[in-house]
Amino acid sequence: MLTLDLTNAPRWHDLAPGVRVQLRPLTTALMVSTRSDPAVEGLPEEASDEERAVAFAKSLARRAVLAWEGVGDADGNSIEPSPEAIDALLDVWPIFEAFQLTYVSKGLLLEQEKNASALSPNGPSAGATDTAKPVKGRARTARRD
Repeated sequence: MLTLDLTNAPRWHDLAPGVRVQLRPLTTALMVSTRSDPAVEGLPEEASDEERAVAFAKSLARRAVLAWEGVGDADGNSIEPSPEAIDALLDVWPIFEAFQLTYVSKGLLLEQEKNASALSPNGPSAGATDTAKPVKGRARTARRD
């Protein structure tokens, strides 16, 4: 069953020990605006899947991050989220991976469910061919000891 969150409230996500971000819900509008971001659309055709994933994640994060805790500058002073700071945060590999796992992949689970194999139109065995040969006789009953 699909559970709808009708509150559409931002949520906190832990990305690393001591680092958490408050993110907008992953909505259709957010995904569409991310896909149409010039930084994503403007990638050259020969860009690798990895380059596309990084560009998409950074664009999505720039739209989704509302606040964070545990993020600071080189002097150890807390800083507020900004497009440059968000990009720098996602350049840290464990943070990027955590963002992908805790936020992006949860939003894409429904997409994966849609891509599962569907049943045949006329039932689960319609169009299927037998792979086992039919038995020649009845099986004997097991002995009771």
